Amino acid sequence: MSARRRQGPRGTASTGANDTAATGADTPGDPDGIRFERDEHGGVTVVMDGSPQSYVQPDEPTLLVFEYVQHLALVVDALSPEAPAPLAVTHVGGAGLTLPRWVEAVRPGSPQIVLEPDAGLTERVRTEVPLPRRHRIRVRAQDGRAGVAALADASADVVVTDAYAGGRVPPELVGAAFATEVARVLRPGGAALWNLADEPGMRWVARVVATMSVSLPHVALLATHEVLKGRRFGNSVLVASAEPLPLDRLRRDVARAALPTGIRDGVALTRLLAGARPFAEVGEPSPPPPDAGGWRVR
Repeated sequence: MSARRRQGPRGTASTGANDTAATGADTPGDPDGIRFERDEHGGVTVVMDGSPQSYVQPDEPTLLVFEYVQHLALVVDALSPEAPAPLAVTHVGGAGLTLPRWVEAVRPGSPQIVLEPDAGLTERVRTEVPLPRRHRIRVRAQDGRAGVAALADASADVVVTDAYAGGRVPPELVGAAFATEVARVLRPGGAALWNLADEPGMRWVARVVATMSVSLPHVALLATHEVLKGRRFGNSVLVASAEPLPLDRLRRDVARAALPTGIRDGVALTRLLAGARPFAEVGEPSPPPPDAGGWRVR
């Protein structure tokens, strides 16, 4: 496994503002391949090896740009107890710490653990985009599999896996062994989330869902309509739990989402899983992303 974990592949994001390209003027030519590009909205894009990995608004942490981050937040928002009650959240993958900042903003005081093996990246993020004061976000320089294995039983309300290496989800984070560890770490009623990227047809995602549903049988999938209908390569968010999910709340929130979003569960998800074989102890990496060209906040 590569030492560096990335918060998803490159993508287009929507904020409702006018189109603007990030300038990248603040940290040109970084030898470690990490840049922090600032735009006229006050946001910062963390770029690693030429691909944007996180978008952060330091003064407005509830503004989420990447579509899959919006979907992750939508699920966390639907979990009990309702906000602003705190939740214990473990994040596999850190990058710009966008989602941990959002959790702290909407559920103040939430104890959060971030497993990010790239200590140099974390130090750069802390310097360039400081975390809010009095937060309870603790970053550990560990990879996801080892870090989750070291956690106590029933210690997390939510486990979010959003880690990429070379633009692909590492195989050890979608295998049966990792699913078992995540299920062990979750508290009763807790939920696990995966940010997954796949080609049209979603056959790799189907295998991930089949794998996770062995340990966490209640599952649902969120994505934009274009992705769910197989029209383009893109991200989807898998939600899995040992107990029934808040599907009524999720369906209402999905219907009101800023982006055209859908949810698959029950019979619709069963159709997607037709013929999908669960992975063994270690899975397979996600398909390589296409060259998406430039990226803009719009």
